[in-house]
Amino acid sequence: MNRPLRAWPLVGLLSATATASYLCRVNLSVAGVLLMKEYGFSQVVMGRVFSAFLLGYALFQIPGGMLADRYGARRVLAGAALWWVGATALLAAPIWGGFALAAMLALRFLLGVGEAPTFPSAAQAVAQCVPPAEQGRANGFVIAAIGVGSAAAPPLLTAVMVGWGWRAALLISALPALAVALVWLAVGEPEGLRGTGKAPTARGLPRSTSFILLTVSYTLQGYVGYIFVFWFYLYLVEVRHFDLLRGALFGALPWILSIVSIPLGGWISDRLPGGRRIVPFAGLAGSSVFLALGAHTANAYLAAVCLAVSTALVLSVEGPFWATMIRIAGPRSGAAGGVMNMGSNLGGLISPALTPVLAASIGWENALLVAAALAAVAGVLWVGINPRPEHGAA
Repeated sequence: MNRPLRAWPLVGLLSATATASYLCRVNLSVAGVLLMKEYGFSQVVMGRVFSAFLLGYALFQIPGGMLADRYGARRVLAGAALWWVGATALLAAPIWGGFALAAMLALRFLLGVGEAPTFPSAAQAVAQCVPPAEQGRANGFVIAAIGVGSAAAPPLLTAVMVGWGWRAALLISALPALAVALVWLAVGEPEGLRGTGKAPTARGLPRSTSFILLTVSYTLQGYVGYIFVFWFYLYLVEVRHFDLLRGALFGALPWILSIVSIPLGGWISDRLPGGRRIVPFAGLAGSSVFLALGAHTANAYLAAVCLAVSTALVLSVEGPFWATMIRIAGPRSGAAGGVMNMGSNLGGLISPALTPVLAASIGWENALLVAAALAAVAGVLWVGINPRPEHGAA
């Protein structure tokens, strides 16, 4: 029989899964530099392709979380990772011709559908298998893996792309997803990961003011964060005029910093009295300041560093967001995590498409200042969030 995973090895596998998911998610941000030239896509059109992923991702957050609650994280994540591999392979296929835009929109939407269960499933697993006092850092480690995937993508995929083209880069980016799918299929699972076996339902989801404010704050955080996910590399190359290799080097910097900032934010939120509130408030406010500085400066290198620090700070709040959701929702953390993450990705759905439109109208500096203001509002909302269990959550 397969041996069940214990809590922290489970966190490690969840982290590897998150890394693989982000490689499949951000690969087009790197490959897009050459893809746009081949297909003649403008920045605005590319923004729509990015947002197609987020539409599928956002719409299927709640169903994905409900599936995790019913069937358990292991089975859901194994199937999801195989889905990412298939969608990415189809994106790289040289068969679309004059239907390239329609194919990119449809396949990125379907990739978003397949990635939707990733973090709700991880939250369900952490809620069931990790002690409450360690859930901030556990969620921090899982979500820090997005930094690993995003940091690896620019240099790795650029090197492949320069040598073999953007299609080869997409295919390489899907190999980690295939690996984690095979691991999930091979390992056993603790009792808590087997799911309830009950039909998915929205009954029992939290409806408190704290949960509503938490979701609104995470929506605004998602708007800001996804600008960096999808536009940072292209911003450095096309707006700040970095060449491809320098853009790849500086494009990896925010994600390298976030590998430290995300688990550190979760650890501080576990250890510091009042940390569940203090870390999100400070992280979002600090992100707002550095985002404004990076947008305003004329020095391209200083801008890249300031925006990298802003990214690290806006992502440092992930651990306390998810740990607070788990505390409020209890055993319904899969579905509740889907609700909260749907909010984040509705914000993220808007920002990749809206940002280049704003940039064309009012300039990139002002477009980024809008994001800085929203980050500040997201931090202020934590004044009204009470990170305690909600009575009656089921």
